[in-house]
Amino acid sequence: MSKEPEWKTRQQRINTKLRSLNPQWEIIKYRHGLDTSALQCHAVEEYPTASGPADYALFVKGRFLGVIEAKKVSVGAQNVLEQAKRYSRTAFDGTGNWRGYRVPFLYSTNGEIIYFLDVRGEQNIFRKIANLHTADALTELFEHDQAASYTRLQNTPINLIERLRPYQENAIAATEDALVKGKRAMLVAMATGTGKTFLTVAQIYRLLEAKVAKRILFLVDRRALAAQAVRTFASFNTVRGNKFNQEYEVYSQRFRREDFSDDEPFDPQVLPSSYLTAPQAIHTFVYVSTIQRMTINLFGEASVDASEDGDIDDESDAEKLDIPIHAFDLIIADECHRGYTAKETSAWRSTLDYFDAIKIGLTATPAVHTLSLFKEVVYRYTTEEAIAQGWLVDYEPIYIYSEIRMNGAFLREGEQVRVIDTETGQEIYDELEDEREFSTTDVERKITVPDSNRKIIKDIAEYAYKHEQETGRFPRILIFAVNDLPHISHADQIVGICKEVFGRGDDFVQKITGSPSVDRPLQKIREFRNRPQPKVAVTVDMLSTGVDIPSLEFIVFMRPVKSRILWVQMLGRGTRLCDEIKKTHFKIFDCFGGTLIEYFANTTDLKIEPPRKDPVPVGQVINKIYQNVDRDYNVKSLVKRLRRIDRGMSDEARRQFADYIPDGDMGRFASELTQRMEREFTNTLNLLQDKGFQDLLENYPRAKQSFFIADEQEDDVSSEVIIRGQKPEDYLDSFCRFVQENPEQIEAIAILLERPRDWKTEALNELREKLVRNQFREQELQRAHQLVHNKTLADIISMVKRAARAEEPIYTAAERVDRAMQVVMAGKSFNEEQLKWLGYIREHLVQNLTVEIDDFEDFPIFANKGGKGKAKKVFQGQLDVLVNEINAAIAA
Repeated sequence: MSKEPEWKTRQQRINTKLRSLNPQWEIIKYRHGLDTSALQCHAVEEYPTASGPADYALFVKGRFLGVIEAKKVSVGAQNVLEQAKRYSRTAFDGTGNWRGYRVPFLYSTNGEIIYFLDVRGEQNIFRKIANLHTADALTELFEHDQAASYTRLQNTPINLIERLRPYQENAIAATEDALVKGKRAMLVAMATGTGKTFLTVAQIYRLLEAKVAKRILFLVDRRALAAQAVRTFASFNTVRGNKFNQEYEVYSQRFRREDFSDDEPFDPQVLPSSYLTAPQAIHTFVYVSTIQRMTINLFGEASVDASEDGDIDDESDAEKLDIPIHAFDLIIADECHRGYTAKETSAWRSTLDYFDAIKIGLTATPAVHTLSLFKEVVYRYTTEEAIAQGWLVDYEPIYIYSEIRMNGAFLREGEQVRVIDTETGQEIYDELEDEREFSTTDVERKITVPDSNRKIIKDIAEYAYKHEQETGRFPRILIFAVNDLPHISHADQIVGICKEVFGRGDDFVQKITGSPSVDRPLQKIREFRNRPQPKVAVTVDMLSTGVDIPSLEFIVFMRPVKSRILWVQMLGRGTRLCDEIKKTHFKIFDCFGGTLIEYFANTTDLKIEPPRKDPVPVGQVINKIYQNVDRDYNVKSLVKRLRRIDRGMSDEARRQFADYIPDGDMGRFASELTQRMEREFTNTLNLLQDKGFQDLLENYPRAKQSFFIADEQEDDVSSEVIIRGQKPEDYLDSFCRFVQENPEQIEAIAILLERPRDWKTEALNELREKLVRNQFREQELQRAHQLVHNKTLADIISMVKRAARAEEPIYTAAERVDRAMQVVMAGKSFNEEQLKWLGYIREHLVQNLTVEIDDFEDFPIFANKGGKGKAKKVFQGQLDVLVNEINAAIAA
């Protein structure tokens, strides 16, 4: 323990800090008769109060604004604030009265650690700060009426800002509520792709309008994100109909002309250094910067390490500046999970800790280090929620099995190899004098096997060509390589192989990393996002975070990932909606045999189900909804599937869905499903359990399984599509066993197989509930039938009957309903009005696969035409008989 006395701590540490500020505090001893009204920027030692002398009294422009209580360096400073509080309460000439406190700003310090408390707000608590405040900072703090600002904020409706989604409004409300309650650090956890940048701009605009904050720092972790944020500010429409930067100054770090497209305004509003080094109360602005650049500004270039994989942004023009802690009064850190290593985390934390500002963190991946910095999550919006509500798309996992990547490489004695000098790139041929073994972690680090990379790319190419055949477009593909280091770049090798394999020209494939070998990387990101080419981008880390590329449909992991945060961020590149291409989902290619997906299966809010030996049937979901077991979760799961189908429906699919739901509008049906479950539980489940409807949902086209074996080569590569952790054939085998083993336990199965005249809505509901409960989701069953039997959108009745008896035909819901209606109408004559009503019944059946007398009152398609009374009149009292005949024919 240091034996440094308090007087020495004050002289060598605290006084040094006071004098190092700009303007520096003038330190004087108290003397009797001192005219404090003449003190402009003075720290008065041993200033008297009614309960003893304060170590330092801070006077600014004649006002007694602060008290510093000093202790020797060996004493913890936190609780010493109690002594400063006593001096504040007993000051003779304080500048106000706040619940008995006469001096507003209190400090305690041992010369190294400083604690600060603003006593004016009753909810305020002490906080640790990096340095003492300047006189200008205290003046600004004192003259700012925060309570009035918060009142303005609360009285301004959030929905005045256009284009905010409901969850974004909720996030803003939660953040502002925390601010009003005195919170100075908070975390907003929102799924990647849910519009955090736009949300941030809207939040900043509201805080500036209410004068809660004036100098705002918006931190991002990539130059590409900084450029993206600048574009978002420039395009943001304020409530007055202006652009954001027409009402408030928006500055950024230095960009290049090529960082923006030709049709984008390039307005290099670079922040003047004086805004950082000499902040003024008259300044009101937003500054967009990378956290790496700000770290250099604060601590110098040595504080930021070079990237181990060769992929890092160039901030070489940044310099160390003398920045006071009050340069910003609000900091919003986007992608604040940044810091995948302990050293990175320490650097980013030091940067954020330096400023005495309100701090709001935005991330999709809260981690221990982000929670420790931002204290608590005030709002959370998960990937699952966003998918269920239709704001994101979900995924389809494809496992690629590579012997090299799963088991490593083994070189035999006498084998010819090329040896690369990693410093010069010089290449020589050599013959091994002894065998050598390389582990999986050595691949692309100590050894590369070009044949392995080539076969993986060829396998992915097969999926791309299949996708192109089905959709009419080649998928936009993002490949994560291991590194982009000089002379041994894995990224370069992948680019070359892709250009050769795809054979569509040199511009079709591009490398996008922070390597000096990449010309204008931000321009390449923009081209990858907006232009027809490139269709394939190879990166390492640069595109892992935040970059918005909605049309991305394939994500390929050729590099191992060990960080949960990085994994979720990488997956987040694919979740964004893209209405232009009617994107329904994206594909994940795990080139490590599914081990990445397995490893992260339980550590992310993006639920990827790894293969399981004993899968739970999909029917459990519907049954859980019926039995109110995890109903919210299972309804969300179903909504997510419906959203996915809605985004990919063809006109024919929409016509088929119109037999079940009004106008075939699956998006509206998905949006209303949760409310329908509350208002019309039974009828909604009737629809969901309709076998035809489930058939239509499950057989939505999916990529088929492919399997490739390389003969007499150094690597064996194969791949497969997974449904509930199984191959499609195995999944249907499991379903067949379930149906054959449960006819007595599930009444609906027995009815379909033995007593079709008992087919009712209740039986359909039970069937769907039991299937979901046992992990047989209708859409997944449909998908398996499409892959195995080449039947798209099989109805649930057909799937159950086929599972029980292999000779049973498979129909879509529309086919089943048309067949049933033909049976019912055969040999009978109907007048024009009756035929019209039979058309209504058909439309209802395609959606529901059953019809009940009460449906004529409950469903708009009937109710709007006169309801049950009208129907009974039209069918001359024979409606009950007709309904029974139709239901029996449907189930037959």
